[in-house]
Amino acid sequence: MSKVLFILVCILWADLNAVAADGITVISFGRADQAALTQAYYRSFRKSTDIEVKSASYDGQMAELEQMVKTGKTVWDVMQVESRTLQLGCQAGLFEKLDYSKIGDKNDFIPGAISDCGVGIFAWSMALAYDADKVKVAPGSWADFWDVKKYPGKRGLRRSARYTLEIALLSDGVAPGDVYKLLATRQGVDRAFARLDRIKSDILWWEAAAQPAAFLTAGNLVMTSAYTLWIDREQQRKKNFRIAWDGSLYDVDSWAIPKGTPKVSSAYRFIAFASQPEYQKLLSENVAYGPTNRKALPLLGAELIGKMPSAEANLRRALKIDTAFWIRHGEALEKRFNSWAPPVCRQQTDDDEDYDEQALCQDAQGKLRIRPEAEPHKHKDGDKDGEPHKH
Repeated sequence: MSKVLFILVCILWADLNAVAADGITVISFGRADQAALTQAYYRSFRKSTDIEVKSASYDGQMAELEQMVKTGKTVWDVMQVESRTLQLGCQAGLFEKLDYSKIGDKNDFIPGAISDCGVGIFAWSMALAYDADKVKVAPGSWADFWDVKKYPGKRGLRRSARYTLEIALLSDGVAPGDVYKLLATRQGVDRAFARLDRIKSDILWWEAAAQPAAFLTAGNLVMTSAYTLWIDREQQRKKNFRIAWDGSLYDVDSWAIPKGTPKVSSAYRFIAFASQPEYQKLLSENVAYGPTNRKALPLLGAELIGKMPSAEANLRRALKIDTAFWIRHGEALEKRFNSWAPPVCRQQTDDDEDYDEQALCQDAQGKLRIRPEAEPHKHKDGDKDGEPHKH
């Protein structure tokens, strides 16, 4: 070996050791995600490569990354991002454009898991959920959800235009592939709201991910739209909750590489590692997210496969959420929706007067609380006229 070649080898070896010593920083969401990602990916990657993974969580906001990229001081190496963040961040130059020759075969991934700046970590889903102990004839689709004669009682929907308008059109017989084409027209939007009008008095609106399962448990609902992850958690607690997958909505969270990280090579190694089926299998065994790598599904048992949003049978009639559509049309649609749907009551207790802050709102039982518009009066607790209660 020549002296020059020997020096180059030594430099390369030193650089590799420095990367291993410094490790990489992977930013993810809090909650259960970080624990599950650690168990499935971070520890295994360290064991396989000697590259330490320093993990931290964030709330999904991009201000800190924007500042890093702007100042050229990027200290995050890999990030978990939602679809909207990924698309806007890619357009703004906050993420590296990915070279898939360093990651894997694009054909191995489910639809929607591959983009210019991101590769899917897992798939999540929203679907129709119900309590099988209370609903004897299982609903099979959103059309059943709208059938208040066959299934009398309250049904839950997320209080937002996003997801709810898609479900309305699916319930009206629109094929998944045509939903966003129709919603991009005035006629399509009017059709979705007209469909919602038919069951408006039967809807119990929810806002937080945990609420659908809680409302089912409390007996406030006969069925509901719900994030399937939260229904799976209740199933593990022996609740007889079931999911009708026909017409489910799904999306993916993705890995992205922040622009300007000096550890791009190690970031690619991590993403390629985490995209392998055997490690995606580990994630799905710990939390009911669907693998984005199709080859991971056969590694799971039949019972687990049935719970996965990305299982072939569950994807067959599923709708991939169109992030670009909601970036373009979301503001206008949410404004119309908010003027149509009643707000959810705040500060709820058993005392009706605790709803006086809002002229009109819906309580946790789906009842509308209406405050009569009368002349200013003195509240019995001594509050001044026109001032809100201090609960």
